[in-house]
Amino acid sequence: MRLQGKRAIVLVENQYQELEVWYPYYRLKEEGVEVFLVGSGSATVYSSKVGYPAEADVSADEVNIAKFDAVIIPGGYAPDFMRRYPAMVKLVKDAYDQGKIVAAICHAGWMLVSAGILEGKKVTCFFAIKDDVINAVAEYVDEEVVRDGRLITSRKPDDLPAFCRELIAALEGEGKRRK
Repeated sequence: MRLQGKRAIVLVENQYQELEVWYPYYRLKEEGVEVFLVGSGSATVYSSKVGYPAEADVSADEVNIAKFDAVIIPGGYAPDFMRRYPAMVKLVKDAYDQGKIVAAICHAGWMLVSAGILEGKKVTCFFAIKDDVINAVAEYVDEEVVRDGRLITSRKPDDLPAFCRELIAALEGEGKRRK
């Protein structure tokens, strides 16, 4: 339990990609991280793309980001719903501005775009949204995981092992950095 005392948020909203929520959730718990599911507030239980439920511990507008070390944003189609809620976008923006780890996989790049935190950053994402990321003035690369400072991005569920390794390294204060 090398990360005991660390706290992380996994954002949830309807149409989330199952593995991209639960794999990091349980992997971080294995390392001793206290992990919370944070929803938009539109419901208390959110359904994945195949209907698997995720019950939020709290809604985004109730979170004090200063008490957390990281925000994980899963993909699926959930990020398109998440970014419709100003409290969710603000949570990501505030986390980034406060120097927290922000980790996004797959379509989660949409939340990074909406939070306005991509300019000048080297990132990856699901290929279908790469134009959105490029238009947000980020440098897009097609790699399984990219870390630029405290921003960690991956492309798809197949990248989850590398994504979680980099996330854990960042929480430990180690790992590769671009800057």
